[in-house]
Amino acid sequence: MIKLYNSQTRRKEEFKPVEEGHVRMYVCGPTVYNYIHIGNARTFISFDTIRRYLMWRGLKVTFVQNVTDVDDKIIKKANEEGRSAAEVAKEYTEAFIADMHAAGVMDPDVRPKATEEIPAMIELVQRIIDEGHAYVEEGDVYFDVRSFPSYGKLSGRNIDEMESGHRDLVAGGAVDDRKRDPLDFALWKAAKPGEPSWDSPWGPGRPGWHIECSAMSKKYLGLPLDVHGGGSDLIFPHHENETAQSEAAYGTTFCNAWMHGGMLQVNSEKMSKSLGNFKLLREVLEYTKPQVLRMLMLQAHYRSPLDFSQERLDESATSLERIENCLRNVEWLAGNAAGDETSFDLAALEAAGEKLRADFVEAMDDDFNTAGALGALFTFVGELNAAIADAKLNAADAGRLRTVAGLVAELLGVLGIDLAAGKAESAYPVETVALAAEQAGYAGDDPEEAVQALLDTRAAARKERNFAVADAIRDGLKALGLVIEDTPQGARVNIAG
Repeated sequence: MIKLYNSQTRRKEEFKPVEEGHVRMYVCGPTVYNYIHIGNARTFISFDTIRRYLMWRGLKVTFVQNVTDVDDKIIKKANEEGRSAAEVAKEYTEAFIADMHAAGVMDPDVRPKATEEIPAMIELVQRIIDEGHAYVEEGDVYFDVRSFPSYGKLSGRNIDEMESGHRDLVAGGAVDDRKRDPLDFALWKAAKPGEPSWDSPWGPGRPGWHIECSAMSKKYLGLPLDVHGGGSDLIFPHHENETAQSEAAYGTTFCNAWMHGGMLQVNSEKMSKSLGNFKLLREVLEYTKPQVLRMLMLQAHYRSPLDFSQERLDESATSLERIENCLRNVEWLAGNAAGDETSFDLAALEAAGEKLRADFVEAMDDDFNTAGALGALFTFVGELNAAIADAKLNAADAGRLRTVAGLVAELLGVLGIDLAAGKAESAYPVETVALAAEQAGYAGDDPEEAVQALLDTRAAARKERNFAVADAIRDGLKALGLVIEDTPQGARVNIAG
């Protein structure tokens, strides 16, 4: 039974989709006026992982994520750069999609753009007016917050104690005094000179920030949604306003389960340009494997704060290398299996694998506890490493060992950590080729072949008691961050860790 924490009820609840076996999930996408930062990336990685897990558990998931491609920030950027808002939005939409692919985030089933959904928004705004929850002022349309008694139920705020927190300020940052109440928010904004606009029953203009998600989610998923996700910074006002305008229009529950991700800090400080710790996702991925970044992100529960630092990235890289070394050793042992003896209890290892699967499911069923799921994986990898250290393997048992070890890659894949990604490149550094040319007379250019040539030369040198050559190979590999391990079935090379 999957349980999730519902931000609206503030408790864990059993997850039951409206349609059995089918999850309809909406996650707020980017406002495309710049490249996304790692805080944005954390939210998208978290919900990508949740989506992957639900699919692995056998559920059909229809996943919708919007792109806000018309907005005050986009217009401001366009004016600063002497371009059209459409040009700015196109550039950063394409950059966002490329960044998501680089981070291993799956494409949504539907990715609607605000500028392509204007008719649906106009229809929704008119419906809200007709239901008596909105009013028109000089071409602008505002939602009448006090006409909706349950406003504040998502954020838990008292309407009488709230202050305006919406994107409908006039020039200079003052609250628009045409509104009946400071908390009223714009559903439609009258056109201003030089801004993109569309015809509407209230005159030319463009949609307010909140209305697009209500219109798109209803169009592509129907109501009520099973899950609506986003960062915790969107609870108020964005998600509160989505709830109010959708329920005011349709008289039904907007979303059954609200999920919100925790915020990300950099070196224990809030990320900001003024502090000089503002990090774009694409910049981080220039020096970090996406699997490493994802492992760091998932070692904290999605609702918890996450501290991002180079030290933590390094720790995640070490953890990933430990897992990759373990699986490499398994494959080496299976590939070199010989004789009639298996020197470890393979049945006990298979039982540990079954426990891993059960512990993984238990953690993920409990509000998608990726930290607990990774903990179970690390425990099993430790058991696997201990079992195969200095081990012998019967050739008949090679398939069984590969199967039980394959569970690690399978479950990491459920979390979106793809161990196969980038495997076209050798695990060994290219410098091993030069070392092999010097020490073993190797004339090729393949690091894997180079390492094997070094091992063959070292074995021959040890047999001839030429320890100077053997030690030179060992020391040369050590300088490259590699270590030779001698086992009953031969020598192998691993990344030091």
